[in-house]
This record gives sequence, C-alpha cells and structure tokens, in this order.
Amino acid sequence: MSTAKNQKWVYLAAVLLVGAGVGYLLFSGLSQNSVYFLNVSEALAMPAEKLSQARLFGTVAEKGVDHDPSAMGVSFFALDKDDPSKAIRVHYRGAVPDTFKPGVEVILEGSFAADTRVFEATTLLTKCPSKYEKNEKGQMRPPGFAG
Repeated sequence: MSTAKNQKWVYLAAVLLVGAGVGYLLFSGLSQNSVYFLNVSEALAMPAEKLSQARLFGTVAEKGVDHDPSAMGVSFFALDKDDPSKAIRVHYRGAVPDTFKPGVEVILEGSFAADTRVFEATTLLTKCPSKYEKNEKGQMRPPGFAG
C-alpha cells in the first residue's frame, strides 16, 4: 500500500514540474517577443521608454531622405498615413530595398532613442504597389487588360 501512495506523489510531482515548466516558457516567450505595431501618430503619443522594441508603419516623406554614401543605409522622415503633419525621423543601417523612394509605405522594426526621439530601425520593408487591379466582379487582372 505504501508503494501506491509513493507512485501518486511521484505522478503529482511530475505533473507540477511539467506545468511549471510550460507556464515559465509561455510567460518568458510572450514577454520577450511582444512588440508594439504602431502608426506614426500612435508612436509619438507613447513615452519612448515604453518603445524599447516596436514595429512602425508610415510613409516616406518627399523631403529629408539622406542616403549615406560611405555606408549602406538611409535616414528619412516617416509620416503618418492619416495625418501627414506627424513625422518621426528614422535612421536605418543596412541594405535599402530597390522599391524604397519618397511616397512609398514602409514597415520598420527597431527601437526609439529615448533622448532624441529618433527611430533606430533594424529592419526596413517597403510595401510594393500591386501589379494587379480588381475588375467589377472582384477578380484580379493585369492592368490594361480589358477582358
């Protein structure tokens, strides 16, 4: 009878250990990988210390695009899509996509420099214009196709 009691305690201890391990993995995974996805006006409204990691969505401003000739990268202003009067200065070091130009929508991943409110981007993605448009029935067709 004592062996049956010992087996129950072993199973209970194993279940508790597995539960604690799974709980720890969930907690640590969610807290470390949580990233805000914000547009420019939302990012400007938040305190910089809360934005240690963020994804930022905006449009490249017409003026203020500076390519660094000595290294790969670019500095520019990202404008809010809904309110172009709101802008954030962005510094990016890395390969700049071919589709990057003023007026294109970008998604940036990185963090804010708390003292300067400059977004230091580690990733720069551009939204490509669609090569297709919808016809009256909602089907995709190439531009200029009259069918």
